[in-house]
Amino acid sequence: MARERYSTHDHEHYERPRRRTRPRTKERPTYDDATDGLVVTVDRGRFTLLVEDRTVMAVKARPLGRKGVVVGDRVRVVGDVSGEEGTLARIVEVSERTTVLRRTADDDDPVERVIVSNADQLVVVTALADPEPRPGLLDRALVAAYDAGMRPLLCLTKADLASPETLLSTYRSLGVPWVVTERGADLSPLRDELAGRTSVLIGHSGVGKSTLVNALVPDAGRAIGHVNAVTGRGRHTSTSAYLLALPEHGGRPGWIVDTPGIRSFGLAHVEPEHLIEAFPDLDEMTEECPRGCTHGTDEPECGLDEALAAGAADPDRVTSFRRLLEARSEPAW
Repeated sequence: MARERYSTHDHEHYERPRRRTRPRTKERPTYDDATDGLVVTVDRGRFTLLVEDRTVMAVKARPLGRKGVVVGDRVRVVGDVSGEEGTLARIVEVSERTTVLRRTADDDDPVERVIVSNADQLVVVTALADPEPRPGLLDRALVAAYDAGMRPLLCLTKADLASPETLLSTYRSLGVPWVVTERGADLSPLRDELAGRTSVLIGHSGVGKSTLVNALVPDAGRAIGHVNAVTGRGRHTSTSAYLLALPEHGGRPGWIVDTPGIRSFGLAHVEPEHLIEAFPDLDEMTEECPRGCTHGTDEPECGLDEALAAGAADPDRVTSFRRLLEARSEPAW
């Protein structure tokens, strides 16, 4: 009889111990005890929330997976929401967003980056001088606002250095509301436009955005930068978006989101049909356009051209719309 290769006591004969795991369940927690919060800022995986009148630090719960949480999100949180130093809560739910302001790093970048959610107004801050206005970014910001369903507002700063008339003449046909400010001037016209709204402030570095924020919210303490005399560009002073409560104006409270200065605003996510919908009068004229028509200058049989030929469309308004349309394919800086 052949000798057995292994004895009955050899260690390879023993079964490997089984992993002790809890049985899986399809039931998910209801978080009935969760508390409502508002995301104020995001910094390296930590979220600053406003819970009632307290500032609470939180992390994102694992079940949310890759779901992003951004400034302006209304969330549900569990855990320690006392706001005491060293405490940490968990974000377990993100409420449905009413608006989402997006941008891409460039026009060929397929990855959308959400800047802020639940805002209803986009304030494009542009200096009239030092640094010089950059209509390309201004046009792109307007496109992003229309695509997100947000009301645009032009805020032209440093009017003591240059007249706003040249820039305003370009945008009057679009019906974009505007305010003009200068250093030390009364900000009541701007406060009127911000009251009762949640507004996002964007613009190139050095245009005076942080100066405005500090004037509107005296205890904000946003750092102020300067414009490089050689490049004509400002230095980034805000490093992350931050939601701030505005003092009541005319009995109406409001919020503003200060964002880092930007040098590019990609629009890869914007479709032409979404942009034309922001101009109902022009949209009506494109109902008979061929399928796939972008309503650009070179499109054959475009309804806008037929309306222009019939005298039914405002030429300046069509030209302005097509300029915004072309901004999607021009360099993003």
